[in-house]
Amino acid sequence: MTIADVAARAGVSTSTASLAFRGSDRVRTDTHERIMHAAHALSYSGPHPVASSLRSGRSGIVGIVIAERVGLAFQNPVALATMDGLSESLESVGFGQLLLPGRAQISPAQDPLRTLPVDAVVFATRGEEFDLLLPTVRARGVPMVGIEGPHADDITLVEVADRSGMVHLAEHVAELGHRRVGVVMRTTHLGDERPPGRPVPIAHEIESISNTTIRGRLEAIRSVFPGALRVEAGGRDASAGSAAAHVLLDADPGATAVLAQNDVLAAGAITAARERGLRVPNDLTVTGFDGADIPWLDLPLTTIVQPLRERGREAGRIVGGLLRGEQPSSIVMPVRFQAGATSAPPRIGADESGSRTPIPLVN
Repeated sequence: MTIADVAARAGVSTSTASLAFRGSDRVRTDTHERIMHAAHALSYSGPHPVASSLRSGRSGIVGIVIAERVGLAFQNPVALATMDGLSESLESVGFGQLLLPGRAQISPAQDPLRTLPVDAVVFATRGEEFDLLLPTVRARGVPMVGIEGPHADDITLVEVADRSGMVHLAEHVAELGHRRVGVVMRTTHLGDERPPGRPVPIAHEIESISNTTIRGRLEAIRSVFPGALRVEAGGRDASAGSAAAHVLLDADPGATAVLAQNDVLAAGAITAARERGLRVPNDLTVTGFDGADIPWLDLPLTTIVQPLRERGREAGRIVGGLLRGEQPSSIVMPVRFQAGATSAPPRIGADESGSRTPIPLVN
């Protein structure tokens, strides 16, 4: 049984029947129903996907590269919201999605992107560049879209105003009167959780951080607080943020503010403050970044809100444009400052001289 048989039974052309099976809005509702009734009567389940892809030269699948295995890549609400927007956008134009996890640990010769039938590739790697993967994708000749990266001339990017947003946040903290601040930064390591890093000056080997999002947010804070200390979280969840905040506050008990690189780490820093008997924001200001949904946090965060689902939708829109032969441009989406209940001027009597005992750097 073929789609031509279905079309003949329904009294329509084969092309109209084909459009109906693809879910096109160009087919009237009553005509679509007549075609589906005819297909049911003939026990026809639809065009064979392999035959369809051979005729069209398209698989109808978009490969989505994530930084690591699924269980780790989607621990953070930022990744979930972005993926939700991306899936919504791609599904609206009839594309399926194929997740490609753990790319950092696979050599180009082993990479399934060499053979998998994908029409386009979206990098949803949260700032990881993965330069070694790009030649494999380029050899396929399929369009590439990046969310936060990789940065290359042949990749259409969806970015957010990370640096200006973080500068705004740091300036807000400075305007409140804080001088001794610490930074809880995202982990630069892919894979399982590890202990937090040691406290180092914010500028320490900053150029060697390959993740553009992490490095950019650090550089933004450094422009306002060049004397800040930073501690790298050992994981992605709030417990990792709490552990890093404890290390930071042990190194500088006189710090009056902690700037976390995302909202989940900020929530962990609030937990650490309370465990030390500190009130937020009376004794310690804590800020985040992203505007993520953290329903269990009992204080609205002072943070920078970025358009999480919208950037995913934009990436899907760009994929559709590229596959239609258009040349959409890279975009930078705006962010906005959100004053919450976790920032306040430093407590009266706090040491705001900005001086501190130097932290020894361990090779």
